[in-house]
Amino acid sequence: MNVLTTLRRLTGMNLARNTVELAVRRRMEATGATERKAYVDRLDEAELRELVELVVVPESWLFRDAQAFAAAVAFVRQRLDEGSRLVRILSVPCAGGEEPYSMAMALFDAGVKPQSFMIDAVDISAACIMRAEAGVFGRNAFRGRELSFRDRYFTWSGDDELYRIDDALRARIRFGQGSILEGELGTARQYDVIFCRNLLIYFDEPTTAAAIARLSEYLASDGMILAGYAEVPSFVRHGFSPLPHRQAFALRKDIKRSVAPEQATASAAPALASLPARDRRPAPVAPRPPHANRANASASATSRPVAAGDESLLTHARKLADAGKLLEADAACREFLALQPESAEAYFILGLLAETTGKPVDAEAHLKRCLYLQPDHYEALCHLALLQEQGGNSRAAATLKARAARAFQRQQPQ
Repeated sequence: MNVLTTLRRLTGMNLARNTVELAVRRRMEATGATERKAYVDRLDEAELRELVELVVVPESWLFRDAQAFAAAVAFVRQRLDEGSRLVRILSVPCAGGEEPYSMAMALFDAGVKPQSFMIDAVDISAACIMRAEAGVFGRNAFRGRELSFRDRYFTWSGDDELYRIDDALRARIRFGQGSILEGELGTARQYDVIFCRNLLIYFDEPTTAAAIARLSEYLASDGMILAGYAEVPSFVRHGFSPLPHRQAFALRKDIKRSVAPEQATASAAPALASLPARDRRPAPVAPRPPHANRANASASATSRPVAAGDESLLTHARKLADAGKLLEADAACREFLALQPESAEAYFILGLLAETTGKPVDAEAHLKRCLYLQPDHYEALCHLALLQEQGGNSRAAATLKARAARAFQRQQPQ
């Protein structure tokens, strides 16, 4: 059995080899196995679940990116005003329940009657579902300045320093284990609102297309989907249009387009796939930016002409990164920069390579150089925002997110 391939198939994530090997070593230590081949040969369904838990490690908090919840609440209230008796909401992946509980609290605060909505919450991790069903959170789940909801909806347990959520909120959410790529997603045939944030960033392009096709199938024709800000371009490429909610990153189905069937059924394969975020541990490499959407790039990004052979060197660097040959890809980028020292794209790829190899300081320096050369480079803005968020600099992250939102909006066809 190829463990890397198996875990990629089970999770749908473009997992790094070192992430999987670390998980294998940890499970070998836990089970007392001394030889890797013997451990792999004995892998069964139960042990594979243990490996999945190790490679899918979520980190989230309540009311993360609050604008998304405000947009969703406004949409739910509009639905009810138009005569809907029950609004159906899906959260996937739900991690430890932070997102669906936040949505329920936001609806309660808006005066929406509990019987007027239902929330399904799905995650591939059994441990996450158990934690979410318990509805118990530590201090780290409460971030930001506005924490009045904690007093309204949680009970403090001084003995174990944990907060337990109100039973009335828990009753409005149904948790279940499942995958976005196969099986049932929740209990409804179609949902009015779907939260799917910071998951697709870990998928390669074929898997992203398949996941979006699944989400489209479960979303009502006039429904709303909330994405992570680094994922909006993927949704737009596959049949969705952004909605004008500032920094909410909401989308709807584009009635003029549809997801291609061949994209929906494509199998997953390793690729230079996605912008990393901090919701889950692996740090994959991002997709190539769509150059056609760069029409409004700053004049400072313009650089001297290069021969076709020179440009092919950057293409070669991307292919090396696709193949996991990160050192060779780095060398190819630097060789290209010797010929083309003002290439924003080369610095962008160097930044992604640096982060993938665990060098956040270098990654930040490369991404900043990219933005100096091309200030509205959408992917670089997203990536740098995520790095700032990881480093605890929430103010800088918020500024970069706002810049990314404006850059993306400017790049859309009028």
